[in-house]
Amino acid sequence: MVEKLTAAQQLEIALQAGQKVDALDPVALEVSEVFGYADVFLIVGGTVERNVQAIAREIEDALNLSGVKTLRREGRETGRWILLDFGDLIVHVFHQEEREFYSLERLWDDGRKIDVSQYLAG
Repeated sequence: MVEKLTAAQQLEIALQAGQKVDALDPVALEVSEVFGYADVFLIVGGTVERNVQAIAREIEDALNLSGVKTLRREGRETGRWILLDFGDLIVHVFHQEEREFYSLERLWDDGRKIDVSQYLAG
C-alpha cells in the first residue's frame, strides 16, 4: 500500500516542478481553517499562455508520478488560469494579467502564508 503524501509534501513536489519551468512568484496559503475542501492553495504565475500550460503540466505530471491523483483540472486549453485540484492541495497557475486581476492572494488573505523558500532549491 502506498502511503498518502501530506499537503506539505505535495506542496514541495509542486513547487520544485514549477521551478523547473520558470513558475513566477509562488505563494502558498494554508486554507484549511477557512476553506474546508483543501489544506493548501499554491498560486504561481507564467508569462505567456504556453508557459502557463507548461507549468501546469509539469506540476501535474510530478504529482501524478508521486502517486497523487488529479481530481479536477480546468482551464488548460486557454492557458490563462489553470486550476489543478489534488484534494489536499489546489494549484492555481495564472497568466500574470489574470493573476493581478483576480488577486487570489488578497481574496484568501485569511489563510496563513507558508514560507515557500524552505521547499525551493537554491
